[in-house]
Amino acid sequence: MRFDLATSRFVDTSLRPDASAVVGADRTLSWRELEAEASAWRDAAVAAGYGADTPVIVHGHKEAAFFVAMTGALLLGAPFVPLDTIYPEERMHRIARTLDAHAYFDARSGAFKSFDERRSTRTPALRETSLAYVLFTSGTTGEPKGVQIGRESVEALVDWMAADFGLGANPVFLNQAPFSFDLSMYEVFATLALGGTIVLAERTVAVPGPAFVEFLAREHVDTWVSTPSFAQQQLLHPRFTQEALPALRTFLFCGEVLPVPLARRLRERFPDARIINTYGPTEATVATTWIVVDDAVLAAHPERLPIGYARRSGAVFIDDGELCIAGPHVMRGYLNRDDLNATRMFTRDGMRAFRTGDLGSVESDGLLFCQGRIDDQVKVGGYRIELMEIDAALRALDGAASAAAVALRRPDGTVARIVAFIATGRDDGVLPEALRDWKTQLATHLPPYMIPSELLACESLPVSVNFKTDRARLALEYRSRSSARPASNEQGERGGHVIAGPAAS
Repeated sequence: MRFDLATSRFVDTSLRPDASAVVGADRTLSWRELEAEASAWRDAAVAAGYGADTPVIVHGHKEAAFFVAMTGALLLGAPFVPLDTIYPEERMHRIARTLDAHAYFDARSGAFKSFDERRSTRTPALRETSLAYVLFTSGTTGEPKGVQIGRESVEALVDWMAADFGLGANPVFLNQAPFSFDLSMYEVFATLALGGTIVLAERTVAVPGPAFVEFLAREHVDTWVSTPSFAQQQLLHPRFTQEALPALRTFLFCGEVLPVPLARRLRERFPDARIINTYGPTEATVATTWIVVDDAVLAAHPERLPIGYARRSGAVFIDDGELCIAGPHVMRGYLNRDDLNATRMFTRDGMRAFRTGDLGSVESDGLLFCQGRIDDQVKVGGYRIELMEIDAALRALDGAASAAAVALRRPDGTVARIVAFIATGRDDGVLPEALRDWKTQLATHLPPYMIPSELLACESLPVSVNFKTDRARLALEYRSRSSARPASNEQGERGGHVIAGPAAS
């Protein structure tokens, strides 16, 4: 049994109707039960004043009802707007104001709730029709930006996944990213279209350790979907191996750079699993490039992995150093932001196209590389520096697991200098002996002006709610450590390495 995205209805209803469709934090639903509950949700939404093209906010975490609501919205022809409870409630109210929404669906209670009982005006339909979802990302001004993704875009997404990802029949997906994070749309739409199972792992479950490994094994998860940082955390536990998780056959990454050391360790721990590295902004319906990272790719790219090749039916190209994308998977535009649409969107060969804001390069065979955000390119001493290039060199150091460079800024916003943090897996804050000559090691990869002034050890790198490395928290951690240092040891360096406490996590 599965859900046909083109017609917005359940099909093949006699095939595996009692197989699990959703394993929620609270309960499990078979495909038959999902169909019944999604249909009932649609009817309740109509009674609450929703209709086709009317955005419906869905608020919750990893409840089965959250998935039911998203499916029910697809049945109704209404775009869903997923909001995870991990975000401040004020964010939901700001998004509601942007949508002029009067109510939302609360997945925890399973009921529609009003923002203001005194208000009777119903949520208006959007100008854009036939949208699948609207996902809000953070803007530079602090106001969330609504990314409008059409039905044709999610159809293109699952067609690509089915044709190229080698997921097999009825895949079982790990879903741990918040539904507010577009990475999770991989699992949502592939589960529906491919007749698979989505295993919703709430944050209290998805922590490194034997309990999480046992959870994955018990649910027979075969397709892992996450940011690289989330997988890096799991590798801290020795039982995170193929032997303990024999069903796990695919690692699907997106959201940030896949470090070479992490890919190598996964190849060692899971020699039979396929590692797929993908890249793309929210505006590209999750991703727009892909590559299978095998031993040959690792050998050919020992320092920085490529982001791969353009996905089928799409195009990726470089314009003045910026990665640009075109195809049916490109968003319909930002909600009510004609100003942004005018600067970021254009047409290429009759297709919607988007300027990503990422620096990139392409080889003669079409192999693509991402060098980081244009706004992550900093200037120090007159030199333009890409922090991702420093990250890659740091991860090549002896014994390095993960690392990140951090730009320390003056009150006027200019960069004073660059420091770096490296995860050691220990909480003593001391760099391993192999890193005593870290500056000498870095000098083989980087010019002098790109070498950080300090290298600080931490147990693990802090991550955001979306499990991306959080450079802002690292900068705060550095300031905290600096204020605690005695004046005689202001630079914190002894014998070529840094003595420091554990980072925030």
